[in-house]
Amino acid sequence: MRRIPIASFVLPLALGAALTWTATPAGQVRPDPTTLNPAATGGFSPRDTPLTLGAAGYAKILCSAIFVSGREEAEARRNSAFFLTPEAERDHVTTMVDRQRKVVRVTVRGLVTRTAGFYGDQGCVIHPEGTDSVFFTPTAVTTTLPDARTQRWPMGDVVPDAPWPTDLDRRGIDAGVALAFSDPEALTAGMLVLHRGRIVAERYALGATADTQLESWSMGKSLTATLVGVLIREGALSLDAPAPVEAWQAPGDPRRAITISHLMRMSSGLRCASPGDADYAPERDGYPPHVLIYTGAIDVFRFATSRPLQFEPGTEGRYRNCDPITLGAIVRQVVEARGEEYLTWPQRALFDRIGIRRQVLEPDAYGNFVLSGFDYGTVRNWARLGLLYAQDGVWQGTRLLPEGFARLVSTPAPGWATPRYGGLFWINGTKELDAPPDAYWMAGAGGQRVVIIPSRDLVIVRLGHMRGDTVGMRLFDKAVRAIVDAVHLPG
Repeated sequence: MRRIPIASFVLPLALGAALTWTATPAGQVRPDPTTLNPAATGGFSPRDTPLTLGAAGYAKILCSAIFVSGREEAEARRNSAFFLTPEAERDHVTTMVDRQRKVVRVTVRGLVTRTAGFYGDQGCVIHPEGTDSVFFTPTAVTTTLPDARTQRWPMGDVVPDAPWPTDLDRRGIDAGVALAFSDPEALTAGMLVLHRGRIVAERYALGATADTQLESWSMGKSLTATLVGVLIREGALSLDAPAPVEAWQAPGDPRRAITISHLMRMSSGLRCASPGDADYAPERDGYPPHVLIYTGAIDVFRFATSRPLQFEPGTEGRYRNCDPITLGAIVRQVVEARGEEYLTWPQRALFDRIGIRRQVLEPDAYGNFVLSGFDYGTVRNWARLGLLYAQDGVWQGTRLLPEGFARLVSTPAPGWATPRYGGLFWINGTKELDAPPDAYWMAGAGGQRVVIIPSRDLVIVRLGHMRGDTVGMRLFDKAVRAIVDAVHLPG
């Protein structure tokens, strides 16, 4: 069985050596990183070297690990913070954590220093170079729900005692979960299994608890799909309508043909090269826009919507950050056009309705959610989101997502060469996961997974730390198989 691929990107080992830009002379004012550069394809040109961008990414990940997840600095450096830094530079990083100001400062080779700061309910944000602040007003995100200890699962955290299901092998479930934790190198931090919506197994390690906000990475793309689904259900968006992006509306602009559905299926055709592209060439494509979303400290919404077309919409499926980021821009546009507060809208529109009291969605320095990867949630939070899909978007009798939306996100996306992708969810069309063919999942780099298996009434959540990805996913594949086999089908 093939290992489940990292559903984000792998930073090329030689990226730092392959890309060069001319350094800005001392004393010369560098351009505003949000200014469109007409000489650059797509409007934005990286003004920094991979060394500087890597330092920025390191600072953000470390900041979030410490101030969002509550991890120790040394452990987070070893197991997570390196992810966006070229491998050749990882041994040349020094860090300084200001716990009073909640700022992380990262220096690489003594040449470049970048910072990221903690901004309360918005988590950690990279500071654009030359600044020590952000360009939005941090906003408290509060829940209207009572203490989770006073409500039963899934709206709360009280798990009532009940007879064990007769169609479920308890030893098999426990053995499957144990597999995910069987090798310390897997760095599995938490795992949970739902059967028919009931928690039948839950386990934590590495200091994590049921309340720990853990790195979730590209599972945030599936969260973007969910927020879009909420707006479609409300009638604010239409799946097959042209994407309402103002920058694409000029007469003759071929991007006018891009629909919400194309963006959901990662087949918009926007030029947004990723290291995961089979034809990615650093010498031709430069620093990949897919990664610049994370490290550039740019206005990610303006960046994504500035990209030109590379392929005719709907004809080529590519796993690229610009599509979900563009959907995020559309969500913000719709929410603010209604006069609502954007930074708190996901809590009101979705999280409060399904028992999630806190989910950390981190923005760029301009206040735009970077939900292609900068998001932190608890294992139970992600289980609730998986349960929403297992119930086809209905929560305790109330429909939150359009009827059939779960089928949409789990159906093979047109334009993809192989049936591996649906609608901001991965699908099991090529048996990448040792599970039934109807399995589909949210996926994030480092082994973050929410697997939904309708034919077995299962939702399986696994969260862990980046360095454990290879071992962790190998064990998770075996764990899923054991859990599936523990469900006794009728007949």
